[in-house]
Amino acid sequence: MKEDQFRTLYTKAVDSMKPGEEMKKELIDKLVHQQERKRPRKTVYIAASIVLAAGIGLAAPNIWQQLNGQSTQGQIAQVTPGPSDAGNPSTDTSRSIIIPKLELPDPKSGVKADMIALVVYKDNIYTQSATRIDATDAAALRGDKLGRTTGGIDEWSGKDKYIELASNIGETDIYSVKGYDSNFLIMSYSEINGEVFAELYEHTNGITVNSGADLFGKLNLEGRITSAQWESFDSWNNGLQKYTPLAVDEAFSGFLTALNGAKPLAAEPLIEQGIYDSEERKIIYLQLEDNARVELTLFGQGLVRYGQAPVFFEVESGAFQKLWDSMKL
Repeated sequence: MKEDQFRTLYTKAVDSMKPGEEMKKELIDKLVHQQERKRPRKTVYIAASIVLAAGIGLAAPNIWQQLNGQSTQGQIAQVTPGPSDAGNPSTDTSRSIIIPKLELPDPKSGVKADMIALVVYKDNIYTQSATRIDATDAAALRGDKLGRTTGGIDEWSGKDKYIELASNIGETDIYSVKGYDSNFLIMSYSEINGEVFAELYEHTNGITVNSGADLFGKLNLEGRITSAQWESFDSWNNGLQKYTPLAVDEAFSGFLTALNGAKPLAAEPLIEQGIYDSEERKIIYLQLEDNARVELTLFGQGLVRYGQAPVFFEVESGAFQKLWDSMKL
């Protein structure tokens, strides 16, 4: 099995986990017993398999998942009260969503936590991106070298470890990504014995989202999509990888336009209300001209989510439904 296939299958398996109380207790006990031990992180390629948080709280957007606390920390989106400029998504602050800046937890708080893959760059935490690249395409996207990561961050790190280019992915070179703002996307890249190990990391915290353009605009989707596919929930949920071509036609262009103007909604309430309990989901994969692959999840309620950013987007119903209805087996 190829590495990307394994990663996809593992991510889906982890995302679909609904652990019981016994499993949670075992995880907590394990972390308590290991608290005094530093666990090295040597790999330069971190797969989604370390997203333990996702296995504990389904689709939880938090970089940190507290195991013995009553509340999550860090990345719960907030609705911003403010003056309304209705009709102009880019300035209508009444619908803004603030995604707080991620911070490392205070180890003195007694919180036990696990984390997803991350890199600290320019005082911000970049987490593993929902946009993928194949190793064979990474070199072409590699931009300027930004530095080299150190390890140093693990589940028990304090804020003193929050230093430039600290990470939990070991030592590897970090580059900008051609065609993307390094304030949003960076790349880890190493060659070992002729084999390329590369991964994208994105900065989707510490930002205010007024519309879909504030997130999807950073991916430069419009005019760069060379092909698209979609996958049913059943295929996705069972790791079947049954992809069906999706026409990049007028309906699709209308959807993308509506996506950029979509209203952001805080993820936490929707997750608590059980949005992931429904199987009314379809996943679309967008192949870009630079061979990056963007994954979006569409929910039957007319919502779209990208990666782990704690925000959903409510797309104009006509444009959403037209695309949704075109995806039939």
